[in-house]
Amino acid sequence: MDLKEFYKNKRVFITGHTGFKGAWMTYLLTQAGAKVTGYSLEPPTYPNIFDHCRLYEKIDRHVIGDIRDADNLQKIFDMAKPEIVIHMAAQPIVRTSYEEPRYTYDVNVMGTVNILECCRKSENVKSVVNVTTDKVYKNNEWEWGYRENEELNGFDPYSNSKSCSELVTSCYNNSFLKEKGIAVSTARAGNVIGGGDFAKDRIIPDCIRAVENKEDIIVRNPYSTRPFQHVLEPVCVYLMMAMKQYENMEYAGCYNVGPDEGDCLNTGKLVELFCSEWNKRNGYLPRWVNVSDGGPHEAGYLKLDCSKLKRNYGWSPVWDIYETMERLVEWYSVYLYKKQDIDKCMKDQVEEFLSLFDF
Repeated sequence: MDLKEFYKNKRVFITGHTGFKGAWMTYLLTQAGAKVTGYSLEPPTYPNIFDHCRLYEKIDRHVIGDIRDADNLQKIFDMAKPEIVIHMAAQPIVRTSYEEPRYTYDVNVMGTVNILECCRKSENVKSVVNVTTDKVYKNNEWEWGYRENEELNGFDPYSNSKSCSELVTSCYNNSFLKEKGIAVSTARAGNVIGGGDFAKDRIIPDCIRAVENKEDIIVRNPYSTRPFQHVLEPVCVYLMMAMKQYENMEYAGCYNVGPDEGDCLNTGKLVELFCSEWNKRNGYLPRWVNVSDGGPHEAGYLKLDCSKLKRNYGWSPVWDIYETMERLVEWYSVYLYKKQDIDKCMKDQVEEFLSLFDF
């Protein structure tokens, strides 16, 4: 059974559905015919995919709400009676976490507690996926990929709050959810790129703002290595995990979700790749400059070992970094020059990706 076939008519509750990854997931699920309830703050940026694709009209229940509001979350959850829960609501920016650490912990830790409380009280939920980050690990700046049994101790408030979210999930699973027959997994995804990300302090949105304004691309940390992957890679893995553990609880666990090692590259090389692809498609070669602004600490070297996911699910990444960049530049080119075609571009990319997604 493929993903679209499985999710047809399934009741799915998504937190963070208006965000970058959340909107791609919501789009895919609406294409599959799932009954989606989304619970999130307003889209975090303008512009954004969620509004461009009018996803608020395509899902069963679109709720603007704060994951910290436990009573309201419980009310909407009870109305939705979900079978599958995918928790993505988060404060996701490292720099913001230094500026607003308490808010970051409130959202990322207590938000996790609140959604798991809803699951604990539910008689309908069968499968839960909590999306965290590759930054949950204590970073030792080594060259090999982190495995799921490495120490959880993120350095900055964002990363550390996601480490805490992992521990909260493990506790709820062991104390409550497993005995109720609810399968629970956490997904530690690498750096996600793709069309439709307009967040601040992220390298691809910075590139797009620069080319739109014919300005130099400012790169703060060109030598920082990251596991970059197209947004559809983790989105489809989350859905695959939720599906497989729905059918068999033995699939539940904590999993890294990232590209093959050859697609882990430093930010400077990623920007060079972007500039080359942008020039190929649009006849304009952007220029980038290395300008360190003395910002807060971020990991310099980060890779993931995804052998557990590959072994247990028979999964492998679909698009390498070159194909990822081609689809990314395609999306943003459509956005800048043919906005009316964004929906078609996304539909085509989803269909192409799913035709190759194998597990």
